[in-house]
Amino acid sequence: MPTETGYDPSLGNKFIFVTGGVMSGLGKGITAASLGRLLANAGFDVTAVKIDPYLNVDAGTMNPYQHGEVYVLKDGGEVDLDLGNYERFLDIDMTFDHNVTTGKVYRNVIDRERAGDYLGKTVQIIPHVTDDIKRRIREAAEGHDICLVEVGGTVGDIEGMAFLEALRQFTDEEPDENVLLTHVTLVPLAPNGEQKTKPTQHSVKELRSIGLQPDILVGRSDDPLEKDVREKIALFCDVPTRAVFSNYDVEDVYHVPLLLEEEGMDEYVMDRLGLAERAIPKAHRSTEWRDLVTQDTETDIDIALVGKYDLRDAYMSVREALKHAGLDRNVEVDVKWVDSERMQEEHERRLAEADGIVVPGGFGSRGVEGKLEAITYAREHDVPYLGLCFGFQLAVIEYARNVLGLEGANSTEIDENTPHPVIDLLPEQYDLEDLGGTMRLGAHETQIDEGTLAHELYEADSCMERHRHRYEVNPEYIDDLTSRDLVFSGRAGNRMEILELDEHPYFIGTQFHPEFRSRPTRASPPFTGLLDAVLARIEAEREVEA
Repeated sequence: MPTETGYDPSLGNKFIFVTGGVMSGLGKGITAASLGRLLANAGFDVTAVKIDPYLNVDAGTMNPYQHGEVYVLKDGGEVDLDLGNYERFLDIDMTFDHNVTTGKVYRNVIDRERAGDYLGKTVQIIPHVTDDIKRRIREAAEGHDICLVEVGGTVGDIEGMAFLEALRQFTDEEPDENVLLTHVTLVPLAPNGEQKTKPTQHSVKELRSIGLQPDILVGRSDDPLEKDVREKIALFCDVPTRAVFSNYDVEDVYHVPLLLEEEGMDEYVMDRLGLAERAIPKAHRSTEWRDLVTQDTETDIDIALVGKYDLRDAYMSVREALKHAGLDRNVEVDVKWVDSERMQEEHERRLAEADGIVVPGGFGSRGVEGKLEAITYAREHDVPYLGLCFGFQLAVIEYARNVLGLEGANSTEIDENTPHPVIDLLPEQYDLEDLGGTMRLGAHETQIDEGTLAHELYEADSCMERHRHRYEVNPEYIDDLTSRDLVFSGRAGNRMEILELDEHPYFIGTQFHPEFRSRPTRASPPFTGLLDAVLARIEAEREVEA
């Protein structure tokens, strides 16, 4: 029964905790998500929890240079990009409750203390903070067969100590067959070519010092772990040799489930958790994922991604959505980075080399003029174009300036004194003081007009997509904007959600972020449409040349 801390230890079923050692960025999330994909293939209902030890309540106010993209969930939660990996690999929709941060935990504990919920007791890390952590994990896991719990950061970080203590308590509360602790470490290569196990040994020693003994070790390395290296890790870290798995570098992260399957990690996990007899027989499991990610591609295309953050992770979901569209169309998509701040120097050459152009979301004035030049190029040269959120708004600005002749047209986000504020602040945003969690966030329905490109793409009269913005098309300019060949084909009430150009082979912008709902097995319509337009353009050029 719940105590005054609100913690109920009876919730949940099977738990797999994933920690990391030696250094951050090893791929704990991809490892966990890949294992989850295999367990889902075996017939189990799998969910995931991502623990982020930072003091932020959520990822919404973080600079992309610090933490990569901000991923948006259906309920509007702004979270770490690893939750995007879980959604893509497991093909599930997660909620804000599946992301646990130090800020969330401490804010709740302090709020409860202020309300007198702890009956006058001294509020401490143990049990109040650790119970709140365990409560969040169990509640997120409720109703699922297996819950993967990724503990962000690296073992030994001071920020993560409360979470590791909660994990230690958790393992004591559960029978051995209900919990597995998986530890992902680096196995570096020495200059002489030898795979070194010492970092792994020290990392496991750090775990043991706080009362945690890993059940499974996953070695991240350039090449497969050698047999004697596995045996040495097993000996020094007190795990069976068969519990040491190799997760070496592969060409594509979507091949990691195949690698772990070949390693037998899924079978070992199911055996340890007492799930082997409940699993779908191996011969009858779905091969859809393997077939999809190993198929031969028919052609290669180049897509220019025009952004201002020179960082792959800042646009992870966009790049993945392009990859998913490529999988759906049997096309290898090569994403070419185009720095919008350097467009003045070389944008003609960079864009001329691209088969299609994408302008993703973003905030602020830096790099805006370069993005506008890219949009002009796409519109004037009939290059397939997809604008996402800010890319949608900038397409409106570009059209207002260069087609309608509204000199100085802009967004009030960029220029408060613009003579033509074709993009303006959402009315409900005017009186807000806090930045975190206050945008128009999460899934909202868009009504789509029949006979439009958007209707053809979605094959429906509406779509439910995720949003993250403070600004919108100014209703006062809609009549002017639609006086020629620009069409707002998708709306949410009086809000413009989708735009397209009638006389262009493929020019579409979405106020929402379709990339957040794209999956390897279920590509996003605006992205597959972009690739279809690119392929049609390439074919037309070949016919002309012939």
